[in-house]
Amino acid sequence: MRQYRIIISGGGTGGHIFPAISIANTLKKRFPDADILFVGAEDRMEMEKVPAAGYKIVGLPVSGFDRAHLINNIKVIRRLIKSLRLAKKTIREFNPDIAIGVGGYASGPTLWMASSLDIPILIQEQNSYAGVTNKLLAKRADCICVAYQEMEKFFPADKIVITGNPVRQDLEEALDKKEEALAFFGLSPEKKTILVVGGSLGARTINRSIMENLDKFFASDVQVIWQTGRYYYEEAVKHLKAYRGMPVWCSDFITRMDYAYSAADLVISRAGASSISELCLLQKPVILVPSPNVAEDHQTKNAQALVNQKAAIMVADKDAEESLVPTALQTIHDVNILSSLSNNITCMAHHESAEQIVDEIVKIIEKKA
Repeated sequence: MRQYRIIISGGGTGGHIFPAISIANTLKKRFPDADILFVGAEDRMEMEKVPAAGYKIVGLPVSGFDRAHLINNIKVIRRLIKSLRLAKKTIREFNPDIAIGVGGYASGPTLWMASSLDIPILIQEQNSYAGVTNKLLAKRADCICVAYQEMEKFFPADKIVITGNPVRQDLEEALDKKEEALAFFGLSPEKKTILVVGGSLGARTINRSIMENLDKFFASDVQVIWQTGRYYYEEAVKHLKAYRGMPVWCSDFITRMDYAYSAADLVISRAGASSISELCLLQKPVILVPSPNVAEDHQTKNAQALVNQKAAIMVADKDAEESLVPTALQTIHDVNILSSLSNNITCMAHHESAEQIVDEIVKIIEKKA
C-alpha cells in the first residue's frame, strides 16, 4: 500500500481543531505510514494544540475581515495575498494526495490553492449554517461532510455526505464513569450536578449569570462544575469567597472533560458545533446559550436545530443574566424534562463520524489515483 500524503487545514477555536485532530488520529490508526501536515493561522490556538497532539503544522499570516473598521482590511488583504503564496509553496513542496478543510481562517487560502493545483479537496462543515469560506469553496470541493440535514441550501446536493462532527475520542467512553468523575471533582453522589462551560476563553454572559445567582444555587441544593475560561477565572474566584460552604468546583480549564460530562445531570453551554456533537453522543440534557458574537449568528441556528426536535432548551444571550439560572434550577429538579431532553438529543447523535470522513477521503484519493 502506498503512503498517503494529507494536508488538514483550519482552526482558530477548539471547535475546529478537535475535529481536525480526530480525523488525523483516525487516519493514522488506519494508515500508520500516512504523512499528515496541518496548515493553520499564525498566533491561533492550533499552533499550540496540533504539535501537542503529535503533528507538524505550518502557520499562515491570515486573519479575519474587520467588519467594524473597514480601513483595517487593507492589512487583512495583504496578509491574505501573503498566505495564498505561502499555501501554494507549502502544497507544492508537500505534494499531498488531498487537502481537507475544517473551517477557520487558514482553510480558505489552503483549499483554494490546493484546488488551483489540481489537488482534490474535502470540506468538513460543522455548523447548521455554512460559513462564507466553505460556501465559496463548495463548487471546487470533491466532497462536503456535514453534521446537519438540509445543507443543500448552501452546497451542491450531490457532494454532501452526512457524517456528523468528529469528537475527542476519550469522550465517547465518558458515559459510565459517573462515580469516579464525582470523586475527581470532590462532589457528592447524593446531589444533582450542573456543568457550566463556555469554551477555553470563557463566555461573558454565562459567567456573569452564574456569579450573580450563586445564592440561588446555594439555596436549591445542587452542586456545580464551573469552567470559567481564561478571562473570567479571577473574577469568579472573588465571587465564590462569599459562598465558602457551597459545593462548586471552579477552574479556568477542565483537563478531564470526559469526567465533567460524566458527572453532569445538566449542562449549560454555548452552541458551538463541536460541543453540540459531544452532547448528542453523551445523551446530556442541555441549556444552550448561543454566542451572539459569531459569523452569521450560526450558534443560534445550531441551537434552534436541537430545540426544533425538543432536544435542548435555548436561552438567548440577552436574556441569560435574568433567566438562565432559574431555568436551569427548574429543569434539574424535573426528572421528566431531564429524561425527555436526554432521549431526544440521543436521536441526533452521529457515531464514528471520523471513520466515515476517512472513508470519504480514501474514496477520493483512490478515484484520483
